[in-house]
Amino acid sequence: MEPAWRQQGRGRGRGQGGQGERSRPPQKERERPGAPKPGPPAGARDVSVQSKFEEIRKSNQAAAQRLLQSHISSSSEDDEEDGETETQDGKKGKILASTFTTYTDQTGGDASDLQRTGQYLSELFQSGAVTCLICIASVRRNQAVWSCSGCFSLFHIPCIQKWAKDSVFLVSSVTDEDFGTKQLPWPCPKCRTEYPPSSTPNRYVCYCGKVQDPPADPWLLPHSCGNVCEKNIKPQCGHTCLLLCHPGPCPPCPKMVSVSCMCGKARPLPRRCSNKAWSCQQRCGKMLLCKQHTCTQPCHAGECCPCPRVSVQQCVCGREEAERQCASPRWHCQQVCGAALSCGNHTCERVCHDSVCGLCPRSGERACPCGKSRASQPCTEEVATCGDTCDRALACGMHTCSMRCHRGNCETCRQEVEKSCRCGRYRRFLPCHKEHLCDTKCPQTRGCQRHQCRRKCCPGNCPPCDQNCGRSLGCRNHKCPSVCHQGSCYPCPETVQVKCVCGLSVLIVPCGRERSTKPPRCKELCRTPPSCHHPSRESHRCHPGLCPPCHQPCSLPLSSCSHPCPQPCHDLVLVKSTQVQLAGPWEQPAEPAFVQKALPCPPCQVPIPTACFGDHEVSPVACHRRGPFSCKRPCGRPLTCGNHSCTRECHTVTAGNKTEAGAECEVCELGCSKLRPRGCSHPCPLPCHRGDCPPCQQSVRQRCHCKISVLYVACTKLLSANQNTRIQLGSCNNQCPKELSCGHRCKQLCHPGDCEETCLQRVKVRCPCKRIKKEFPCVKLADGQCSVECDNTCKELQKKANQLKEEEERVAREEEQRKLQAECEAFDKRQKGRRRERRGRRGEVEEESGRWSAWRRYLLLPLGGALLACTMYYLLLLEAARGRRSGVKGTPGELFPFAFCPKLLRPTLRPLFPTSSSCLGCRAGGSNRGWGSPAGTAAEV
Repeated sequence: MEPAWRQQGRGRGRGQGGQGERSRPPQKERERPGAPKPGPPAGARDVSVQSKFEEIRKSNQAAAQRLLQSHISSSSEDDEEDGETETQDGKKGKILASTFTTYTDQTGGDASDLQRTGQYLSELFQSGAVTCLICIASVRRNQAVWSCSGCFSLFHIPCIQKWAKDSVFLVSSVTDEDFGTKQLPWPCPKCRTEYPPSSTPNRYVCYCGKVQDPPADPWLLPHSCGNVCEKNIKPQCGHTCLLLCHPGPCPPCPKMVSVSCMCGKARPLPRRCSNKAWSCQQRCGKMLLCKQHTCTQPCHAGECCPCPRVSVQQCVCGREEAERQCASPRWHCQQVCGAALSCGNHTCERVCHDSVCGLCPRSGERACPCGKSRASQPCTEEVATCGDTCDRALACGMHTCSMRCHRGNCETCRQEVEKSCRCGRYRRFLPCHKEHLCDTKCPQTRGCQRHQCRRKCCPGNCPPCDQNCGRSLGCRNHKCPSVCHQGSCYPCPETVQVKCVCGLSVLIVPCGRERSTKPPRCKELCRTPPSCHHPSRESHRCHPGLCPPCHQPCSLPLSSCSHPCPQPCHDLVLVKSTQVQLAGPWEQPAEPAFVQKALPCPPCQVPIPTACFGDHEVSPVACHRRGPFSCKRPCGRPLTCGNHSCTRECHTVTAGNKTEAGAECEVCELGCSKLRPRGCSHPCPLPCHRGDCPPCQQSVRQRCHCKISVLYVACTKLLSANQNTRIQLGSCNNQCPKELSCGHRCKQLCHPGDCEETCLQRVKVRCPCKRIKKEFPCVKLADGQCSVECDNTCKELQKKANQLKEEEERVAREEEQRKLQAECEAFDKRQKGRRRERRGRRGEVEEESGRWSAWRRYLLLPLGGALLACTMYYLLLLEAARGRRSGVKGTPGELFPFAFCPKLLRPTLRPLFPTSSSCLGCRAGGSNRGWGSPAGTAAEV
């Protein structure tokens, strides 16, 4: 197909004869000035003129036909001119009026309930307002469309057919194992209202569904048949819609019906069918569910509210009474029934019931636990087990219980069976109650065709992908909120408002088309605030872009005077910009740029009588040139100090008048010489000034009463303070650091004079045994009035403590003696073993002869004896010192545990008790007093 600018006669008013028109320019190009033109004969000339006229007439007719068709299927480009817009608005008003006529006749001209339906109708008349959400293209008047019954959105029939087919294919390919055999519904692209496959639109009908392929009539609503809608109004009231065939929902029913109030007491009144429920505001008076009170609410619809009152009510069994809400009279207590059953052996175990207790649950013929044998036994006896195999089905459903007939539940099935894992790859023997799951992750791709399943031991029915899609929708503003899916995402259901500059005219378009949609044309006046100083702009309609320049007079008071500016408004004037920088002399300057700039007001030319600085002479001067002059006289104005006057000659004074000094007058540089208040020695810090001197703010340094902190107090405070205030100013407000005679610190804040000796601090006093504790004021302790004595309990406790200590010492001594005796016996055993070894070796030693035996006999034996004696003496001294510390009386010889045995002729253990008459080493008899001391033993040796 050729492009639009190449097609014949489009936009130029020429039809099929344009080909002949295009054949003439080459002939004209071949003709040159001055060339002889061949002249056709007169008859041929008349025939050619007639043929040209017919050709042009046919071309004009074809162009007019195309113009009519383009006018019917108008788009956003058809309504650019103002004249055409006004024509379309007139048609729109007539069409809406004709559509609402049958409805407004019933309502007396009231169209307040038609706002929602009128919005759909208005969008049809606005170019580009109705958009197909599938292809994101405008819905034209001559295109076949389909309207959703849920959201009333318009879609192209080819688009909605393709949408329904793709939706069913995607759902069946993912969820249905038998692909294509199940009839699955398809959803609306906007509201997701589901339709069966049989409802897929295959023909173009009007909104009410009466006419197929409705003709495009410019005086009717687009896609409407022009007949009365006659759809059943929702909610169902028995009436039908009175509007002409229209898009969107049907308005509320406007019919007038005679209905009574909601409680039925008042007489019937005529009401709108859509608002026929009304209240007479009388008391309802219906009996409530409690059967005791009546409803006190005004006339209302539906059931009455529960009774709000409280009453004393019995429970179901009648044993207890309690205050409860009348709305819930039936309640149960927590007592067990306990009534005797028909058997006479058992009682009813149900909790608070109102029906008959019934028969004993253990009466009649009962079966054994496995159910194979039945017997009739009294209710007091249990049915015995039959002894047969249980054979009840286990929880696995494949095996039976192999135990004997038993009571209670059967055990878990533990029979080993070969099980296959869920995905079928591995097999192994497991107990029947366990499930076999392998660790193999499923590598298949989920229904979204983007992510893997990755589920362990997957049997092949991979679940749908649970991740978020997150792909950008066609509007490029939002992301897909659905779960990850295959194929293209749903269109963006959001809508965007395209407003004019003032915001009164709104055009609703699908999300994503707000950038390419022009704002609607608005007939309201421009509300843009003026950019100049005028309170309002010159009246003009709402428009995009900048407002036209202001042509009102400036009328602003000039900066140098109060006269208004007579020039036109010059707050924003287009001025040629001179700030152009060229790269070099070879670069040519571009076209001059204009910028908006505020120009200053011109100088004021009004003549003004002007006087000198001292008002001696007056002469007329132009307002912008007026200025006073000096008369050479002294100024004489009093200075700001109020004590002296200015001595300069007549001069300009910007602040003040003849009697007051200005900024240009002299400044008094003398100091203040006024007297200070009594008691203040500080001079006034200000220069010469009017009135009284300010209060002295000089700080005076002084010590506080406790002589610790240094305080700085303003002089004016000290002068105006009385005696009590002076004491407060001299206090640092800290605790007094002085100590009282009792040793405690003074509790008062920093104060002058001596501290009060009355100390009220409480001191704890204990009895001599430290058991009884009492608190007394420090004043009484200082006077010696308070003392705490031990009572009988303290004495008894002290006596028991002494007895317990003596008993512990006695037990410790006995334990020490037992340990010492055990050591002595162990030492004796070791000595006996050594003597046996010495006798066995003696025969071998006698055989040896030589110099070494003589040395050992005459040198080593005396030396070893001396060392042993010294060691024994040192141990004796240590034992004596330990005895003195423990309080045991006795001599070192008696306290030393070793002695010299006369029979064995060597040191041995002394008897533990003085009355013993036998030696612990040789068991020889004798007195303990006859034993030698370690010192004597050493001497004998």
